[in-house]
Amino acid sequence: QVQLVESGGGLVQAGGSLRLSCVASGSIFSINDMGWFGQSPGKQRELVALIASGGSIIYADTVKGGFTISRDNAKDTVYLQMNSLKNEDTDVYYCKQKRKYDEINDWGKGNLVTVAS
Repeated sequence: QVQLVESGGGLVQAGGSLRLSCVASGSIFSINDMGWFGQSPGKQRELVALIASGGSIIYADTVKGGFTISRDNAKDTVYLQMNSLKNEDTDVYYCKQKRKYDEINDWGKGNLVTVAS
């Protein structure tokens, strides 16, 4: 059974930092592309950052320079380091895995990040 378990969210003051983690199980993590998406109430889920199995990275324009995505294949974990957080970064953040061979997308349950001014 494929599972993604996120952690690291919470309440932070504007200008602060948080690191989200997502531990994957049930598939071959190292060959899968991983990503983080954010969703606000009433809005569509939007890309924050992607990291491919080969290491290439894509960021949404709104987080470039502030957020860093990384992965540790030995721990089956993808991270999102969020620095210089702003009120508008408040979202539920979801971890996503795209499996290489069948291209099925797996999602975590979401992790709330609240940035207070």
